[in-house]
Amino acid sequence: MEENKITEQLLEFLDESPTCFHAVSNVEEMLKQAGFEEMEDAAQIKPGGSYYEKRNGSALIAFRVPKKEMKGFRIAASHSDSPCFKVKEAPEMQVENHYVKLNTEKYGGMILSTWLDRPLSVAGRVVVRENGKLEEKLVNIKKDLLIIPNVAIHFNRDVNRGLELNPQVDMLPLMAEEKECSLNALCAEELHVEQEDILGTDLFVYNRDKARMMGADDAFIGAPRLDDLQCAFATLQGFLQGVKEEYCGVYALFDNEEVGSGTKQGADSTFLEDVLADICAGLGISEKEERVLLKNSFLLSADNGHAVHPNHPEKSDPTNRPYLNGGVVLKFHGSQKYTTDAYSAAFVKYICQREKIPYQTFANRSDILGGSTLGNISTAHVSIPSADVGLPQLAMHSAFETAGAKDTRYMVQLCRAFYA
Repeated sequence: MEENKITEQLLEFLDESPTCFHAVSNVEEMLKQAGFEEMEDAAQIKPGGSYYEKRNGSALIAFRVPKKEMKGFRIAASHSDSPCFKVKEAPEMQVENHYVKLNTEKYGGMILSTWLDRPLSVAGRVVVRENGKLEEKLVNIKKDLLIIPNVAIHFNRDVNRGLELNPQVDMLPLMAEEKECSLNALCAEELHVEQEDILGTDLFVYNRDKARMMGADDAFIGAPRLDDLQCAFATLQGFLQGVKEEYCGVYALFDNEEVGSGTKQGADSTFLEDVLADICAGLGISEKEERVLLKNSFLLSADNGHAVHPNHPEKSDPTNRPYLNGGVVLKFHGSQKYTTDAYSAAFVKYICQREKIPYQTFANRSDILGGSTLGNISTAHVSIPSADVGLPQLAMHSAFETAGAKDTRYMVQLCRAFYA
């Protein structure tokens, strides 16, 4: 059954993507297996070719050039990062000559309490001096390396009444008893390099809990990093399966959405417009002709949305109430944190109705402040029609999130039809 296969592949992707760097590396491998080649220069772009470009090792844009004359671009965008703890420089901290803990800081908006008493480890990117050059290497210490222990209830009787956790005091993970234990040394051992040759790191604490099926009827999936790797995976599968002769299909996976996208590898950079300009330059398309193509283009901004909570249904809007396994979520916001408007909503609904793909609508309660995403940031750089979509989930920004087992397939079907 297609649904089971897609879910199994998603769970494996989540487990093998503990950081944005690993997510992009895994996407790159799937693109290579599908015949895509890394673009070094616009001159290599040819009609019918399939290419991708990385930025910072944590963001990637892939595209497939049509063989016939191009009418425009079909773009789906998601993000590779998730809220977590980032390891600071010189992180080891000794406590009373008995423990070694790590100095970390928040990355993104986290539900801090969900990180307590879980098996944790460290993964990310290191820069190594090797043969007179600087080389980037991915590292993942695949063991239960860390834990952030709760304070016993006997010392904190108010814990169940709501405790404010201080990230510098309460959330530093315990790593070892051995005073000489060094995170850099562990990374060096994992990579088979000398510790002194590690000159830079981007390391993150991640939850070691495995992605899994859940519920009496296996209706749910639980995993770390569902926001937004579920959409990153689903849009990629639709991109690889859907080929349209008249449009250039583009798959965009940005980094740093959880901290505002304002980086060279984020949606608020020139990455997307640079790649689109390179495509046009490689095909001999003028700037004037590119503007015409953009008028005929469309962006799907794919980032998960909030499902109705079983214990707090009152948190959801009275009439726009997505549920797990209810289908793709089409997101609206009057102040344009989501880009969906009448035209773009109709475009997505038309595809869903034509392909018999279930969909639902989301809007925040008018008295609750919502989050933001990629669509309005991306279209500020590339002015094209856009709709914000996603998949329904619970416990967004928790260390372990919950989603519907059927919904991934619906997003794959939407993107396959969108690209095809």
